[in-house]
Amino acid sequence: MSALTDRMGQRFAGTRAVFRREFRSYFASPMGYIFIVIFLVASGFLTLSRDFGRFLELRQADLDPFFTYIPWLFVILVPAVAMRLWAEERKTGSVELLLTLPVTLEGAYLGKFLAGWCFLGFSLVLTWPVVFQVARLGDPDWGVIFSGYLACLLVAAAFLAVGMLFSALTRNQVVAFILGVSASVVFLILGLPQSLEAIGRLAGGYFEEVAASLSLVDHFETLTRGLLELKSLLFFILFTVSWLAGGMLTLRETKAD
Repeated sequence: MSALTDRMGQRFAGTRAVFRREFRSYFASPMGYIFIVIFLVASGFLTLSRDFGRFLELRQADLDPFFTYIPWLFVILVPAVAMRLWAEERKTGSVELLLTLPVTLEGAYLGKFLAGWCFLGFSLVLTWPVVFQVARLGDPDWGVIFSGYLACLLVAAAFLAVGMLFSALTRNQVVAFILGVSASVVFLILGLPQSLEAIGRLAGGYFEEVAASLSLVDHFETLTRGLLELKSLLFFILFTVSWLAGGMLTLRETKAD
C-alpha cells in the first residue's frame, strides 16, 4: 500500500504547488472578480426573474428555481475559466518552463484542475443569500439543498475537465472556449426530450437509451431532487476522470508543438 502511495505521489508531484499558484492567480487580476460578479448577477436574475425562475412569485421553501439554470450558466462560464489554463501557457511557452520544475505533467494538470474547481466552488458559496431567503420562507429540506449544491459542483467539475482538454489542444484561448462550450452543450442537450426523440427516430431505441445515459441533465436532476444515487455520482466521477485523462494525454502529445 505504501509503495502504491509513493508511486502516486511521484506521478502527481507538484500538485499542491501548482494548485496554490493557480488559485491565487484568480484573485490577482480583475478577471476572477469579473467572473464572480457575472455568475452571481446571472444566477440571481434567472432565479428571480418572472420569465425564468419566478422564485419570489412561487414563494416555496426550495431552491429548484436556482438549481434549474445552473448547468446552463456553467456551460458558458466554466469553459471561460478553463480556456486559459493551458492555452495561455502554451502560447507564452511557459508550459515547457513549468515542466522543467520538480512538477510532473500529471501533477501540474491536476493542480490546475483543482484550483479552477475550488474557484468555481467559492463562487457557489457566494450564493448563500438565496439559501438564507429559502430559510426565511419556511422549513426547507436541507438534504435536498445539500445534494443540489453537490450536483452543481459535480457539473462544474465535468465542464471544467472538458474545457481543459480543449485548452491543452490549442494555443488560442478563443478556440479553446468555443470548443469547450460546444462539447459541453452536446452533453447537456442529450437528455432533452426533443433530442432523445430525434435520436430515437434516426438511430433507433438503443442509441436513444445510450444518449440518455450520457446526459448530464438527467443525473443532475436526480441529485437536485435529493436522491444521492450511486449511478449518478459514478457518472460524474467517471466522466470527469475520463476527460482529465484525455487532457493529460493531449497535452503530452502537443506540448512540444
